[in-house]
Amino acid sequence: MTSNTPRPTRSEQREAARAKAKALREQQQKGDKRKRVFIQLGIAISVIVAVGAVAFTIFSASTASTAVPTNATYNDGVKVGAGLKVFTPTFTPTSPTGEEPIEIIIYVDYQCPICAIFELPNSEQIKNWVDTGAATVQMHALSFLDGRGSPNAFSSRAANAAICVSEHSPDNFFAYNTRLFQSQPTEGAPGPENSDLISFAEEVGATNLDQLSSCINNKDFGNWIKDSTERALTEPIPGSETQVSGTPTVLVNGEQYTWNTGEELASAARFAQFVQFVTSGGTN
Repeated sequence: MTSNTPRPTRSEQREAARAKAKALREQQQKGDKRKRVFIQLGIAISVIVAVGAVAFTIFSASTASTAVPTNATYNDGVKVGAGLKVFTPTFTPTSPTGEEPIEIIIYVDYQCPICAIFELPNSEQIKNWVDTGAATVQMHALSFLDGRGSPNAFSSRAANAAICVSEHSPDNFFAYNTRLFQSQPTEGAPGPENSDLISFAEEVGATNLDQLSSCINNKDFGNWIKDSTERALTEPIPGSETQVSGTPTVLVNGEQYTWNTGEELASAARFAQFVQFVTSGGTN
């Protein structure tokens, strides 16, 4: 059948083509506009997420920088007394003898091999003196060996871990201090990882392991360790004229213990003689 509808002229065909092209362009523009909106929305969301992440990082850093241990209040040191109990703001160990205990102050870096030479042979006799109330010991955990001799930052991580134990399981602090020196790596070798530091705490009977593990893994007192180390290395030891120029620095009733050789430093008998000399009224 033949259609009675007249065929469009060339001019009409061109106009129809232009109209269709215009419609396609408008449709494409609408699509592009929607894409731009989605892209801009995506960028905005990404920026919000990124800003949130940065804000969280800054908040975390600021939180860490203000974390101060409550049980390291003796010039940034942890003081241990009778029964190997840590002095805290709410608890003061008293000597069962009723006599004034000998005051021993020790500054250490857990990565320092010379510290281990002193600590390991002397730990047992210091433990006995402190446990019976004959002496108190202040342990000052410093960290200045991360940059040399501590490839995995054992120096600062161990110091932080010691303070974490003093904070969350204070009755085990003295034993933990010794355990860290027993696990000291050779110079230049990586030290125990955080999982090991947590295991050491379990070994010595530490409690509050969830808090303790978090404290060690998050390095809660890392910035405090840095600041307290700077104070120790730039200011005289309070109550004395002694300046910490290296570790170990050991004082007995304010008198500094000195040595000339590694054998002298490692001799528990020699240190005991020094303690007796000082407590009998002798001075260097």
